[in-house]
Formats: sequence, structure tokens, C-alpha cells
Amino acid sequence: MAVKIRLARHGRHKRPFYRIVVADSRSPRDGRFIEVLGTFDPLSDASGIRVDAARTQGWLEQGAQPSETVKQILKKAGVGKTVSISGG
Repeated sequence: MAVKIRLARHGRHKRPFYRIVVADSRSPRDGRFIEVLGTFDPLSDASGIRVDAARTQGWLEQGAQPSETVKQILKKAGVGKTVSISGG
């Protein structure tokens, strides 16, 4: 089972709000997930990023692959420094 860390969209029309989730790569974007690691609000003035760093680090160590967008969000949040989150 390939596990990914990706965004699940919530909110209403033109007011997006995202959850950072761990999900099976075969699951739909807003569908079934394993665990919620945090949230991302792109419309907030302040940093709209909340991430459980310890749980995220644990998933990265177990081999979960973050999406490109989540990589950028984790970099801004300062998570994933000890484990290389680069992928290809």
C-alpha cells in the first residue's frame, strides 16, 4: 500500500480550507484517509498552517511520500528537517 501525505479540500465555494492528511494513494482526494496531520488555510492573513510535527515526522520516517504542495507547506512550517522529504 503506497501511503501519501496530501491535501483534502474542505470549505465552501471560493473559500478553500485544506486538511493535511495521510491517505492511501488509491483513495480519492477528499475521500478516505488514515490520519489528519494538520490544516492549511490559504486565505488567512497570518500563517494559516497548523501541523502536528511529531506525527508528520513519524509518517515520513515510515516512508509516506508527501505531494509537491505538501512538501512546500512542510518546508514553511519547518517540519521534515531531519528526514529528507525530497522525492522524485
